[in-house]
Amino acid sequence: MVLDASAVLALLLEEPGADRVTEAILAGAEMTTANFAEVATKYVLRGAVAEARALQARLPVTLVAVDQDLALRAALMAQATRPAGLSLGDRLCLALAQRSRSAALTADRGWLAVAEAVGVVVEMIR
Repeated sequence: MVLDASAVLALLLEEPGADRVTEAILAGAEMTTANFAEVATKYVLRGAVAEARALQARLPVTLVAVDQDLALRAALMAQATRPAGLSLGDRLCLALAQRSRSAALTADRGWLAVAEAVGVVVEMIR
């Protein structure tokens, strides 16, 4: 399972769907370093810099660096995902799911509209 930033934020903020994210983490979920940066940024923008720094230790998730292959995969998804308003971070998450032949776990319903076009199974946390 590949985690989107929205899924991790739901867990950290104890929102609906957090239990599904916990299950995914216990099963060995991973996420891109770009998506991790999105999560950490939310903390920094709220003035919680120390929490942002400690975040990696709190999250037992494998972080996958964005390499040339993921960057290109994400770029190739741009046309298919643009109508749904997906960001670069969203596409990087989908690219990792595509490459690892895993499902992507998100709270963003817009991903369902593009899942088939980009060849990724998308699961909603709620």
